[in-house]
Amino acid sequence: MSNFGALIQAVSAAWLMTTISSSATAVALVQASTTLPIMIFSLVSGAIADGYDRRRVIMIAQAFMFAVSLALVAVTWAGLMTPAILLVFTFLIGCGTALNNPSWQASIGDIVGKERLGQAVLLNSVSFNVVRSVGPAVGGAIIAAAGSVAAFGVNALTYLPLLIVLFLWRPVIASSGLPREPLHTAMTSGMRYVLLSPEITRVMLRAFLFGISTVVVLSLLPLYASQAKAGALGYGLMLGAFGGGAVAGAFGSTWLRARLTPERLVRTTFVVFAASAAVIGLSPVIWVAILALPFGGAAWVVTLSLFNTTVQLSSPRWVVGRALSLYQMATFGGMALGAWAWGSLAEAATVPTALLVASVVMLLGSSAGIVYPLPERFDDDLDPHDGWRRPKVELDLLPRSGPISISVDYEIDDDALDAFLDVMRERRRIRLRNGAHSWVLTQNLENHRLWQETFKVPTWTEYLRYQSRTTQADAEVTRRLRQIASASTPSVQRAVVRDPMRTATRNEASAYHPPIDIA
Repeated sequence: MSNFGALIQAVSAAWLMTTISSSATAVALVQASTTLPIMIFSLVSGAIADGYDRRRVIMIAQAFMFAVSLALVAVTWAGLMTPAILLVFTFLIGCGTALNNPSWQASIGDIVGKERLGQAVLLNSVSFNVVRSVGPAVGGAIIAAAGSVAAFGVNALTYLPLLIVLFLWRPVIASSGLPREPLHTAMTSGMRYVLLSPEITRVMLRAFLFGISTVVVLSLLPLYASQAKAGALGYGLMLGAFGGGAVAGAFGSTWLRARLTPERLVRTTFVVFAASAAVIGLSPVIWVAILALPFGGAAWVVTLSLFNTTVQLSSPRWVVGRALSLYQMATFGGMALGAWAWGSLAEAATVPTALLVASVVMLLGSSAGIVYPLPERFDDDLDPHDGWRRPKVELDLLPRSGPISISVDYEIDDDALDAFLDVMRERRRIRLRNGAHSWVLTQNLENHRLWQETFKVPTWTEYLRYQSRTTQADAEVTRRLRQIASASTPSVQRAVVRDPMRTATRNEASAYHPPIDIA
């Protein structure tokens, strides 16, 4: 029901802009103003999603959008609406969406687990696209019969059922036993994890290319309908055709994924969407557009659901909200930039020209897979590893004590050196991705078989947090190292860094511990 109202609001805002402004750029900016906040604020929202109760975050976001929607009704009813004010309202609703989305998407995995995650993401898409197939047409009918005020009012009412369900939902919330990570630190650690995860960065690049090119249809469709004299109802029917294709694509996605690799599937959807946009650009007849739009809708939902699932399956639960937020920043940032670019091109040239140029960009996005292919398998076990035990320390460490320096010694035979260095390259990426700093690997000058890995974390609390982020896949790298190293190694020493220029205290003294299990 909430999706139904949101689509009615989107149709009404886009159509209202065509009636109060003749600028193609202004019409396209309605779409951009909704997606731009997602690009700007998603990282903060992702950090909030990983650090706070996701149910409460969603409730706050929905309540904020409800309040903005009521204000939108009042301003429109009073006859005070201008293009600038309309863009402010759509921007504020986009801000609520930016806060809502990471928590909403991350909660799917909390509810169903990774085994059913792909199907659940698709079902979430079906929920949206089922109403997309009828919501815009209903929105167009409401606008035609009662005006934009009524359409905005219907949207405001549809927030209430979702708020009630959220109020009644009682999810099980796991506690890590560690203090909440500060927001700025959480944002940094999220970015670090994503940047050191090639499978996620590739998804982000392809999502950006998909967003910047395919948004041409949704952003220019109101102008296309206006120039074709299709009216609000015709515009709603075209969006309904797009949504109907999206529903069909969602139901066919499982069948397609079973027969095509993720990369081949994404390349295909880029090409299909390019063909759909080109057909619309070459024909001024609305019924031709209605026949072409379902193919674009199917490609849209198959691609974005695959991207979403890939990001979630490539991220452990402690960082999944931030990974999703960065993915959404790439996607919606591309959409915001694309909406502005295609609107400007349509204003400088024509709508068909913008659609055809965007089709070429989609083909380039398909060919990008040659250099940046998507991962084909998700074999890594990202469940938490519970094999590490908190060490006994002689010092009375405070949570803020640090920096903490960790050294791990290895004895490596000459015939195992190549294998050792290969594993250590992966080891370095994992260490830095999970929060380590200043990682170095050294070889002993007196005994070339002795190697030492050293890294730091800022505080004792951050060291414990670092250890809590270890996944089963990370632990597998540790097991490989144990097989390569001599039986007496590896061994680990932990110490707190001391500043000799300060007065020494017990918490600032070096700490040495006998060799124990690898960190």
